[in-house]
This record gives sequence, C-alpha cells and structure tokens, in this order.
Amino acid sequence: MLAFTVSVAMLGVFAQPTQAATDDSLARVQEKGTLVMGTSPDYPPYEFLVNRGGKERVVGMDVDIAKKIAKDLGVKLVIKQMDFDSLLVALETNKVDMVISGMSPTAARKKSVDFSNVYYKGGQSIIINKADKGLYKDRTSFQNKAMGAQTGSIQFNLGKKQIKGSNMKGLAKISDLILALKSHKVEGVIMETPSAQAYVDNDPDLAMINGKFSLGSGENDTAIGFKKGSTSLVNEVNKSVDQINKQKLTKTYLKHAGTYMKTNTKNTSMWHYTSYFVKGVEYTLLITVIGVIFGILLGVLFALMRLSKIKLIHFLGVAYIEFVRGTPLMIQVMFVYFGIGLFINIPALIAGIIAVSLNSAAYVAEIIRGGINSVAKGQTEAARSLGLSQQQTFVSVIFPQALKNIWPALGNEFVSLIKESSIVSIIGVTDLIYQLKAVQTATYKGVIPIVVAMVIYFVMTFSLSKVLNHYERKMKHDA
Repeated sequence: MLAFTVSVAMLGVFAQPTQAATDDSLARVQEKGTLVMGTSPDYPPYEFLVNRGGKERVVGMDVDIAKKIAKDLGVKLVIKQMDFDSLLVALETNKVDMVISGMSPTAARKKSVDFSNVYYKGGQSIIINKADKGLYKDRTSFQNKAMGAQTGSIQFNLGKKQIKGSNMKGLAKISDLILALKSHKVEGVIMETPSAQAYVDNDPDLAMINGKFSLGSGENDTAIGFKKGSTSLVNEVNKSVDQINKQKLTKTYLKHAGTYMKTNTKNTSMWHYTSYFVKGVEYTLLITVIGVIFGILLGVLFALMRLSKIKLIHFLGVAYIEFVRGTPLMIQVMFVYFGIGLFINIPALIAGIIAVSLNSAAYVAEIIRGGINSVAKGQTEAARSLGLSQQQTFVSVIFPQALKNIWPALGNEFVSLIKESSIVSIIGVTDLIYQLKAVQTATYKGVIPIVVAMVIYFVMTFSLSKVLNHYERKMKHDA
C-alpha cells in the first residue's frame, strides 16, 4: 500500500509537465460528448436542490452558466454532487472537468488550479441569529467568538485570519452550519453575500450583517475551476464567460434561481420529500446488502489466511486486517474513489460499495477467527480420528460450532454496517445521509429532517436485530 501510494504521488509529479506540453482538455471533452461539472449544491442562489415531481434537481445561477457553456461547446452537461472540500480533489483526479460552486480564484488556489475569467462578484457577509442583531456590527464584533464557515472555503480562511481570537469551526454543508448557529454552537456563519441573503430571506430567525472583510486578490470574485494545464478548455470556456458578462446574464440567472427558491419553499413538509428518504433507504440497503455478502466471503478468506501455518499467507492476512482496522473508513472511501480513480474511473456508488465491503471484511475476518479458535481442539482431534479429512473436519465439525459462537458478533457487524455505510455520502452517493442533507438544503429546516432520518435508521436496524435474534434463538434450540 505504501509503495502504491508513493507511485501515485510520483506519477502525479511527473505527469504535470507532460500534460502541460500536450494539452488535450478541450478535445477530450468534445470527444466524449459530455462536460462534467462538480458542485456542492447547498449554496443558493449559486447551486441548490429543488423537488420537482418527487425528483431532485440541481438548479441555480452556476447551473445555468454551466448549461450555457456546455451548449456553446456542443456537448451534454453532467452534474456530479459532492462536498465542497472534495471538489478540487475530484478535479485533480479527473472525476470532473470543471468546478462551478461559488469558488473564489485566490492566489493559493491558482497554484494548483486553472481558473476562468471572473463571472460574478459577491462580497462576504456574516449570518447571525436575529435575536443577536444588536450585538454585532461587523467582523470586529466577533473577537474571541466561535465562528463557522464551510470547510475548504475562502470564508473559513477569512475568519481565521481577520477575526482576532476566533475559534473557527468548519463543516462540509451550509445546512449544518446554520443548524450550529441556531443551536448557539457558533455565534456567526461567514458566507458569500448572495447565499447569505438566500438563507435569511427563507428563515425569519436569521439576520445578516456586512462582515467588512479586507479582501485580497480573487477573494471577492467567483470563477470556474479547471485542472492545471487545461489551457485549451479554459480559453474556450472564457468565450462563454465573456458573453455572459457582456450581456449581464448573471442577473437573469439570479432571477431564475429566485423563482426556484420561492417554489421550493411553498411546501416544506417532510411528507412532500418522502421520495428523497425512500431513495436514500434504497441506496443504504443496497450498499449494506452487497457489503454484507462480500464482507462475509472476503472475511472467511482473510480469517483462514490469518490462521494459515504458511508464513507468507499468514503475513498477508494479518497485514490486510490490521491495515484496514487501523485506518478510518472515510479515508478508505476517498482512497478508492479518488486514489484508484487516477487509473480507473470508478463510479461513486461502486467505489462506496468496494470500500465498505473491504472494510467489513477485515472485521468479519477477526470475528470468524475468534469463533474458530473458540472451538475446543478436542473436536478437531476427534473428527480426524474418525477418518475425516482436514477440509471435512472444518466444514462439518468446526465451522458449524464456530458459527453459533460468532453469530451475535456477526449480527452486530451487520447492524453497524447499515449505519457506517452513511460515510459514502462524502463522495456524492445518494444514501440516506446524503438525502437528509438535500432535504435540509431544500427546506431550510435543520432539525426535522434529522429526526426523520433517525427514525428510519432505527426502524432498519431494529428490524434487522429482530431477524438476527430469531436465528440466534433457533441455533440455540437446535443445539
């Protein structure tokens, strides 16, 4: 794994000059016939989700801009959703062709990202609870206060550098930041002015003040991000951006976004978003079921490898189990999707299933190994004395007894897998957690969608626990 990681890093270092010398970014987009846009749709009016006929759609000013660019290029627009702090990684690993997500072309970002011409200047504001409106005037009022901003955003850096003594808290989703504000975990949320205005207009408990930040180069601008060295694609996109600026189309796009926002908040009941939660349950169960199947198959394999007397096989089994158990599932998901994605373009859902399955296999292997070791050695000796082969002894004598011992722990692993699979939402898989965030963004409600998701998770895990307990009792009865 270490050698592979180093190889990937070296490949990235040596590939950059070659790419710069042979720029085929525009030709590649035109050849495949699609323009893939990466975005984090929780930032109205730039990009956000709406419920249309029970189906979610990504809309907003940035989406309209992307549609025009795709039309001018003569290709089809494809939108990939993910957390804001994953967008530049997706760009670097060719998961997306461009990033349009209210992103500022700062000097630091320009070192690793190519940007289009600026298409909008937004300004920076601070959202506060309406009850605190008299306490705060600008950024200087928040000295030594807890402040919130989106992880990886320019707003996070502004708060950290220009608010003395501030305790900056970064979260991936704006909806989570608003929830933190309302529950007084933070005193203010730094956000681009148009997006801040959108949240204030749709929530009577919020207010907005001018942060009066000192903005450097690019920190008040919004542009489109491209992989470094994509000169031909950037030049072609700039033709569309220049036309947008010349005709002042952003005003039209903002009005269009405002219409969607008004329509979106007419019915904010959770029943209206039933299809969102149903879709989330479907994906969660799909990932869990496949993860359980492959987790058991691979778990048995790695358990036997760890129990093997052949040193090499034993070492490989131990190395895999310890490595997987010693690294967070989130990192594993990101490695499969982004890391391996440098060589093989794996869809987000497949990457999530692979990561969850491989992670589960390590824990299942230890459960199975413990169960096998719990069977008395006398059982093996008795079976072999009766003439059974080593394979027959394991299949007919040892494993049935081990299964009764490991079933409770194995059941707990299955229940945990339902909950742990939620981590795949970070790469844009529309599981239950992802849909929860989508409902929060669409309705401007923070707590109620969480309650609904909690109840759904409880129903799924409780039902599975009852089924597993039934078979556990049956095993004891048969014994």
